[in-house]
Amino acid sequence: MDLTEGSIIEKTGRAKKMMLWFGIVSLLMTFAGWTSAYIVSSTREDWLTDFQLPTTFFISTGVLILSSLTFILAKKAMQGNKSSLCTGFLMATLALGITFIILQFSGFSQIVARGFYFTGESSSVTTSYIYLIAMVHIVHVVAGLIALIVVIVNQLRGKYSPENLLGIELGATFWHFLDLLWVYLILFFYFYK
Repeated sequence: MDLTEGSIIEKTGRAKKMMLWFGIVSLLMTFAGWTSAYIVSSTREDWLTDFQLPTTFFISTGVLILSSLTFILAKKAMQGNKSSLCTGFLMATLALGITFIILQFSGFSQIVARGFYFTGESSSVTTSYIYLIAMVHIVHVVAGLIALIVVIVNQLRGKYSPENLLGIELGATFWHFLDLLWVYLILFFYFYK
């Protein structure tokens, strides 16, 4: 099908999806740059080769994966015209997203308890990178939560149906991207020392 064909609604949907993918690609490039800088910096003499990630970072990873599952279930519920079930799964996704952020800050507290700060005398280049990359990811999760709240509000207003899932699809795509990005980051930090 020619991309110029279709109704205004279809064209608008394609344009919104394309813009989302442009944003995702730019975020991927940003995080690729930071993880590359992490690799380059690991050759420094003051690099911590024995640093262990906080346990709560791994727990938060499980929470974020579960939140992607609840978002998938929300979309499936709407496809099956089960609006209230969709709302419940969207709310569960929101709660899990907030839990992820709380667990991330708990992980930062564990790093500080070990004596490593973001900057200053008690910092290390290793933990500074971990703080920076994890905090920027949290900022994007907050953006994802805002998008999710918009989806929930639209869902409560009855704007979605089995035939009109665009908002849910856009929100889910961004949310799953954030999930996969964190899984990549946690695996990167765990295996690359």
